[in-house]
Amino acid sequence: MGEKGASMLLKLVIVLSLSTVGLGYRTGGLRAFYLVQQWLGSYCNQRGTRCCYPPTGKTRPDFTINGLWPYYNDGSFPYNCGDDNYDVGRIKYLEESLKQSWPSFTCPQIGRKFWVHLWNKHGTCTKHILGEEAYFEGALYLKKRTNIYWALLRAGIWPNNRRFYPLKSIKRAIKRATGFDPWVTCNTNAQGHNQLWQVSLCSDATGKRLIQCPYIPRGRGNCHNYIMFPHYY
Repeated sequence: MGEKGASMLLKLVIVLSLSTVGLGYRTGGLRAFYLVQQWLGSYCNQRGTRCCYPPTGKTRPDFTINGLWPYYNDGSFPYNCGDDNYDVGRIKYLEESLKQSWPSFTCPQIGRKFWVHLWNKHGTCTKHILGEEAYFEGALYLKKRTNIYWALLRAGIWPNNRRFYPLKSIKRAIKRATGFDPWVTCNTNAQGHNQLWQVSLCSDATGKRLIQCPYIPRGRGNCHNYIMFPHYY
């Protein structure tokens, strides 16, 4: 195969891969959910990032939900799986819990539109298994089951803008508290320091039972051996 033919084949593979991600809910089969939680301090202290508190004010220090991502048997994380009649009234009884555990810190504040966006992006890929209420209920339930902040505090890992903690110690503390290996993701603050940003743990397709994540990148991923756990924003 010539260079031009190889290039065309590569482009075709990429297009098909992206199509699989977008349409995974039709063919892949739901295997698990990834509950992704983030530390606000590591999100807001990035260079060029501006955060605004929600109308309810500054939340108490804790990891907050960043998403509940479906994972399919074909190895994809599908998203934007079609239109759905999102009804904010269906989850009105959950709003106070969502404001605390799944708030938005965008500027300007977008209020309920934040949850609409998340449902359209990720929830629509699970609507054939979990409806709107069950999707948000599941995320809140899993959040309570996986108290990451408390797990780190119990291990002596406290927010500190001058101290760096071993990545292995952070993972060990979370596994000790939850019983499962976490997927830890890092980012970089405005000073260029590598820091703890997101922690992902998994549940089965019901959104109720914690399981070992079917996929976790090997090694450190984008984290250094020693990372910062900054103060809450």
